[in-house]
Amino acid sequence: MASEWLNYHHLYYFWVVAHEGSIVRACTRLRLAQPTVSAQLQELEAALGEALFLREGRRLVLTDTGRHVLGYADEIFSLGRELLGSLHGRGGPRPRRFEVGISDALPKLVAYRLLEPALHLAEPVHLVCREDRAERLLAELSVHGLDLVLSEQPILPSLQVKAYNHLLGESSVSIVGTATLAARHRLDFPRGLDGAPFLLPLADTVLRRALSEWFESVGVRPEVVAEFQDSATLKAFGQAGLGLFAVPTAVETEVRRQYRVDVLGRVESVRERFYAISLERRIKHPAVAAISASARQTLGGGGAATDD
Repeated sequence: MASEWLNYHHLYYFWVVAHEGSIVRACTRLRLAQPTVSAQLQELEAALGEALFLREGRRLVLTDTGRHVLGYADEIFSLGRELLGSLHGRGGPRPRRFEVGISDALPKLVAYRLLEPALHLAEPVHLVCREDRAERLLAELSVHGLDLVLSEQPILPSLQVKAYNHLLGESSVSIVGTATLAARHRLDFPRGLDGAPFLLPLADTVLRRALSEWFESVGVRPEVVAEFQDSATLKAFGQAGLGLFAVPTAVETEVRRQYRVDVLGRVESVRERFYAISLERRIKHPAVAAISASARQTLGGGGAATDD
């Protein structure tokens, strides 16, 4: 049975281990022996009645409960630092904490463009971003562990989460690759993609299904070199010249500049949509309102909420 009293020393040791990524590095920072820190972690897990870490080789990986606890620990120790700062004359208006979950399949440049307006409000916010699979983030949202989830797809009915989809906008896609690959396969686009090396998102994503349907419709069969859960990792492989890949046309300019790639062609029939998912049917949170308003201007979003 979980304890009704929380030992904050144990929570602090957990917090340091989680951020350092290993007990050895945490011990160096804390100047404590490894058995001491390990014992304190075990006591915290026993008090909470849940495992906080899983071991993968030499690495410690947070469990779902561990990630949930870490979110609270971040806020607790941030408040502690603010308290000390205020007592020493460094206090000021405390920024409103704004916790956002970002689906790992959502292009990171799109996430930046969507979130950036929230950092320019008259009332400052302290932005905290967490990246994970959409279903895990929605579970956090449902228990108020997050203020908002940004995703490339709306809530699936099978998840049974009482939340609302706000369509922020949509974009066609551009097919890009290094200069060498682009020169080799640009001719007679899109037929020049037949047999071309391609990097794709995982099969269960909206973009992957849309691209597969488009390949079939235009009669091409690229060579799938690799598949990725994370969009940033996919682009890193693309930058290295290992394959062509698709990006939202809305951020094509930034992708070309950051990853040094060229455009082979644009596909209007393949659309990527971007959603803000919140517990509010009518948006009231000022940061979410700023995100929605900016997205309507830059991405042509509808902004209407739908109940799933």
